Amino acid sequence: METLSYEIQINASPEKVWDVLWSEMTYRQWTTAFTEGSFYQGTLEEGTIVKFFDPNNNGMYSRVEKNIPQKEMKFLHLGEIYNGIETPQDWGEATETYILEENDEGTKLTGKIQTPPDFVEFFKDKFPKALEIVKNLSQNQL
Repeated sequence: METLSYEIQINASPEKVWDVLWSEMTYRQWTTAFTEGSFYQGTLEEGTIVKFFDPNNNGMYSRVEKNIPQKEMKFLHLGEIYNGIETPQDWGEATETYILEENDEGTKLTGKIQTPPDFVEFFKDKFPKALEIVKNLSQNQL
């Protein structure tokens, strides 16, 4: 398992950044950095299962480990979904965490990923692009 961490400074309030991260419309926009047409189903309450899909309804499912509004969201990735079938994966502590810290310039957004080695290059390429989209949406949306 490898840990990757990315941060970006955003000239917007934590409330605005949080809204961009998790509102349906803006979630679909910033996650195009990973896969065009991405979306999720489920609530983001701690302990619930959330399903992350591509446009073909394939993807993965995760448990919300932590949800502290405007501060932190953490997912534990549990398995894959293909053709509607959920298949558990032995990914260990494969987590994805978003941490928002208010400061004088707005919000520092940190994304931390615990990932199997197979996905490291994908995240190194895609995650910084996703954070740039979050920044753009947070600073430029009404």
